[in-house]
Amino acid sequence: MDLKTISAAQSYAHARPATQADPDHVGSGQGLRATFQDFAATLKNSENIASAAMVGQADPHALVQALAQTELAVETAVVVRNKVVEAYQEILRMPV
Repeated sequence: MDLKTISAAQSYAHARPATQADPDHVGSGQGLRATFQDFAATLKNSENIASAAMVGQADPHALVQALAQTELAVETAVVVRNKVVEAYQEILRMPV
C-alpha cells in the first residue's frame, strides 16, 4: 500500500469523530437563543420606558435612546430574516 493512502486513511479515521453529533456539546444554539432573548429584552425595556414616558415618569432622553435601540434591533432582525429567506430560496433553486 502507498504511504499517501495509509496517511489519508489515518487522517480520515482521526477526523471522523469530529463530524459526529455530540448531544452533550453546547453549540451555537445557545448563542442563538441568547441573541433572541437579548432582542426580546430590548423590546420589553423600550416598551416599559415608552409606557413610563406616557405618564411623565421617564426622561425624554431615555425614551429617545430606548427607541433608537429598538429601531436598531428590529432592523437587524429584518436583515437576518431576509438573509435566511434568501438562503432558503437559493437552496430551493438548486438542481437535484
